[in-house]
This record gives sequence, structure tokens and C-alpha cells, in this order.
Amino acid sequence: MPAVKAGTRPPWVGFAAAVWVGIAAGNSYCFPLYSHALKSVLGFTQQQLTVLGVANDLGENTGILPGIACNYFPPWVVLLVGVFSSFFGYGVIWLAITQTVQNLPYWVLWIALVLAANSSAWLGTAVIVTNLRNFPLSRGTVAGLLKGYIALSAAVFTEISIMLFNGSASAVVLLFTLGIPVICLALMYYVRPCTPAFEPDPSENGHFMFTQGTSLLLAIFLLTTTILKNTLNLNNTISYTFIAIMVVFLLSPLAIPIKMTLFPARKTGIQPVESSEGLDSKTAPLLTPSSSNTTLASSNEDDDVSYVNMLLALGEGAIKSKKRRPRRGEDFSFHEAVVKADFWLLWATYFFGIGSGVTVLNNLAQIAASVGFEDTSTLMSLFSFCNFLGRLGGGAVSEYFVRLNATPRTFWTMVTQVIMVLTYLLYASALDGTLYAATALLGTCYGLQIAVMISTTSELFGLKNFGIFFNFMQLGNPLGAVFLSGMLAGYIYDTEAAKQGGTTCVGPACFRLTFLVLACVCGLGTILSLILTLRIRPVYQMLYAGGSFRLPQSSVH
Repeated sequence: MPAVKAGTRPPWVGFAAAVWVGIAAGNSYCFPLYSHALKSVLGFTQQQLTVLGVANDLGENTGILPGIACNYFPPWVVLLVGVFSSFFGYGVIWLAITQTVQNLPYWVLWIALVLAANSSAWLGTAVIVTNLRNFPLSRGTVAGLLKGYIALSAAVFTEISIMLFNGSASAVVLLFTLGIPVICLALMYYVRPCTPAFEPDPSENGHFMFTQGTSLLLAIFLLTTTILKNTLNLNNTISYTFIAIMVVFLLSPLAIPIKMTLFPARKTGIQPVESSEGLDSKTAPLLTPSSSNTTLASSNEDDDVSYVNMLLALGEGAIKSKKRRPRRGEDFSFHEAVVKADFWLLWATYFFGIGSGVTVLNNLAQIAASVGFEDTSTLMSLFSFCNFLGRLGGGAVSEYFVRLNATPRTFWTMVTQVIMVLTYLLYASALDGTLYAATALLGTCYGLQIAVMISTTSELFGLKNFGIFFNFMQLGNPLGAVFLSGMLAGYIYDTEAAKQGGTTCVGPACFRLTFLVLACVCGLGTILSLILTLRIRPVYQMLYAGGSFRLPQSSVH
């Protein structure tokens, strides 16, 4: 498929399509919507259910293959794999919950859940990699928006569950089995690579601000209507109206290409970068101005000065050896990146923050029940809303400060991990009225760290192999689920339940020790985040010299 130019409608049509695919890609966040049915219908213990949660996290975050595939195949191929993964994985789970097929072995369900959740990795990787390559100058904003919509999917599916299905777990799983493939098959054509612009476009900022605003309104709407449904007896007409309004909000990004069609912008002196003859669409988005007729050195005098400053910051001459190893900020291969200390520091900080957060998410229903709080759907919507705010805010806030004074994005990782330490201590206290506050804080911090990780990874190690890098980073999520959720939280819960003479644990002791361990884990993550921030400060001063992002010339391999 030939690449299309930046500044035209196709990139924005693709972005609007990516919003819907992103909602579909968030299906793995909806495990609490049907986990109770798995436990009650199939008679699982809490530890067995927790291990299924690990399968969910493992599938969601095992994205190395999708990352590699993004370098060799067009996005529609990657999306198609996600479609089949969702259909077959959730299909088996639906058969088990409805008892259509009885006595399915536990290991079959475990594999089915890995397969089902792995659709998230294929769908999410396709849209995030494609759009970051299409909008390389706004990576923090794009990462925050797309990961924000993925986070909102839990609230979207919760809305559908309570408004249309009255909380039926089997209906939700059937929606995943059939609805996700339909959405992705209908939209996969529009998620495609475009030749990006490498000069700032003021209208692009306005378009992203509009999308941020509408996504925030959608998040508020979802939280409000979910609370209303749980507190009031709404009739079907009102419920269907709420669903229709939600759909309109999800369609709002289409207003951008429609506006560009009805009111085309006047041509300016800034021209989009033309794709080089003979290059296919998979590599065109990775090119810098040095690969076309426009170069950093020839654009204007100010660019000359910025370019010289960049070279001085790197401590090298204008002529670079083709065989030299890349420097941070340039395109790395995987084997070049894994020998860098910054790579593993970034991975470790992500593991400590997200791994601990997913432990709470996987056990949120049981955490609430242990302290006498049964309204899990409201807690899920609150977590989803704040997770969205964190992702949207993480992209926007880090983008603002990195352009203002080249503040490394990982500074905000450090800040949120300090807050997470306090949040886990708040959970452990089990004081009346603190469950909502702790869940809101955790959701915000959880989301912000995801958005920051994506942007930081692309800036330190380039976009060429970005799909592989950010999916490798995301392995911190399932590993955290294995060690902190499966081995720690599940074991402690069942131990406390056994002391009480049953399979259900009641009281703060069910998770108190777990929360104290998680607080220590995030304390260690805070220290590593500080070390990483200090190490990469010079890189950001180079990349954002003058307040705007500049791709290093040598980012083309």
C-alpha cells in the first residue's frame, strides 16, 4: 500500500479508526467483569482465579511477535491475527461460562485466556506503532491518547454490560468473541502508515487538543452514567440513550478529517516530507529529512545552529561512521539496546510500578468484598476513569515539560511511584471511606507510567524497532502478575481464608501484607526512577534543544 502524505486526511482518518480498535484492544482490562462467573460457575479457588488473571496479563503483554510483525507486515495483517486470537480465545471461555461444553480442563481455560488477551497485544501494537510513526513530533500526546482510549475500554464495556446486559458475564464474553472481530475487520483498512511531517504544524496541536477534550468528556460521561445506573432504576430507553451518546463521543475524532475536507487549510511554506522513490510504506514513516530533498542543514539558519548544537552535545563530528554504535536518541536494534543500562533501568522501573498496580487490578473485586464493599462495577469504572486520566495526563504533562525545559519523562514516573507507596499504605490501613480514594490514586499513577514508558522508549531507542522495544517493556506487567499477584496476593488470601475456615476471606488481613510488600516494591522503583532520570537528562537536552523535537540525522539505518 503506498504511503500518503502528512498533513492530509488519511493519517487522521487512521487515528479515528485507531480509537475504536484501541477500545477493542482494551478487552484484557475487563477480566473483573467475568472473573466472578469463572469462580462461581466452575468452582475455582481464589488462587486458581488469580492464576487465570496471570494468564490474562501474560497474553495482554506478550507482544514481541506483534512488535516484530510490525516491521515486516502492513498493519492490517497484524490486526487480522488479533481478530482470530480474540474469536477463538473468548469463544472457549464463553463455552465454559455458559456450560455449553462442560468440564473443560483448567489448563485449556488458561491457554484460552492467554490467547484471548493476546489479541490486545496484536491490536494495540498495530495502532500505537502505526500512529507514533505517523505523528513522530507528538509522540507523548499520541501515546497518551491511544493508551487512554485503551484504558477507557473497561469503562466502555462496563457501560455496555450494565446498560444492555444487566451485568451478564456470558453476554460480555460473547461480545468479545463476536464484536471485537467485527469492529477490527471493518476498520483495519484505515489503520495504515503515512509519510510523516518533520516540521511542527500548529493545526496538529489544535486537532490533538480537540481529541483530548472529547476523550475527557467521554470518560466523565462513562463514570457518571455507571454510577447513575448503580444507584437509580433506569428504564431501557434511558439506558439505550446513554449507549447512543457514548457512541457519538467515540466517533468524535472523525470530526477532524471531516473538518479538513470541508474547510481545507491554506498551503504554507512547510511542506510534508515526500516519500523516497522505491521505499515501501513500512519504512517511509521512519525517514528523517536527511533522506529527502529537505535536510536539517539546509532548512534555515536557525536549524543550522540547532544541528551544530546537537552535534556538539553528542560530542562527534558532522561525518559519522556507518559502523559506529547508535547513541541514545537514535535507532537501536534489539541486541544493541539490551546491553544498555538505561534499557534495563527503564524496564525495572516499569516492572515495579505496573507489576504492583496490576496485582491490585486483578484482585480488585476480592479486595472490595473483603472489606464489605460489593459494588465492583463502580470501582472498576473509577479505576478505568483514573487510569485514562493518568494516560492522557501523562502524555500531555510530560510533553509540555519536556518542551519547556527538557525534563525527562521518567521524572513523572518517579513522582507517581512515591504516590503509589502512599496509596498502598492507604489500602493496608483499610480505613472507612479510603477505598475509593486509593483506587483513584492507583488508577491515575498506573496510567501515567504506561504513557511515559511508551514515549520514553521511542525517544531513547528510536522508532525503527519501537514495536519490539515497548512490548518487551510491557513484559513487566505479566511478570508482576506472576510474582506479586499469583504467588503473593493469591497465596496470602487463601491462607487467611483457610484460617477463617472457608474459601472466602473477610477482613483487612486478607490483603494487608500484600499491600505492605507492594509499598516496598514501589519504594525501590522510586530510587531506580531517580537514577534513570539523572542519566538521561543530557539526552533530552539534546533532543529538545530549542523547545521542539529534532530527530537525530543518524536515525536512519
